[in-house]
Parts: sequence; C-alpha cells; structure tokens
Amino acid sequence: MAADSKQDQAGHLDVRGVVEQGHSTRVDTVVDVVHDRVVRPALIGGRAVVFGTLIAFVSLVALILLPVALIRLLDVYAFGGRVWASDALFGSIFCAAGFYLWSLRGRRNTSDS
Repeated sequence: MAADSKQDQAGHLDVRGVVEQGHSTRVDTVVDVVHDRVVRPALIGGRAVVFGTLIAFVSLVALILLPVALIRLLDVYAFGGRVWASDALFGSIFCAAGFYLWSLRGRRNTSDS
C-alpha cells in the first residue's frame, strides 16, 4: 500500500491517525488564534515599553551632556579659560529668550463683577 494511505496492512482504517490529525489541526488553529490575538499585542506592547524607555534614557543623557560640553568648549577654546564669559553669554541668551516668550503671552481678562 502507499505510505500516505489511512489503512493498515489488514485493510482496516487507521482511526487513531485520523483523530490525531484532526486534533492537531484544531490545536494548531487554536494556537494560531491565541498567538494572533494575545501574544502578538503583548509582544508589541513590550517592545514599545522597552524601546520607549531606552529612547527616553538616551535623550536624557544627551540633554544633560550637550550643554555641559558646549559650555566646556566655549570656556577652553572661545574665551581662553574665562568661565564668566561663557556664563554671561548663556545668561544673555536665556534672558533674551525669556523676554521674547514673555512678550508672546496673552493678556489675562480680569473682571471685577
């Protein structure tokens, strides 16, 4: 007989093989559905949390180190060791930015009713 036949050598049907094949097909279908509806969203959420934390940490480090490096470069190369000049430059830049943002603010309506 052919190897893919469902009958044994006596001519009886191999019921056990048919049942096992049916169960494995159903189990595979259930596993695929559970994977698509539960496991995949959990994996995507986990990746989002991990990568978001990593990006936040790297951004925080860059946000801290960039101004420190810029002030250090200005102290050493631009102003020849005069720290007060770098402080005055950054202070004037921040004051100018603050004055500009202050001018953009809206007027508050104060009614004494």
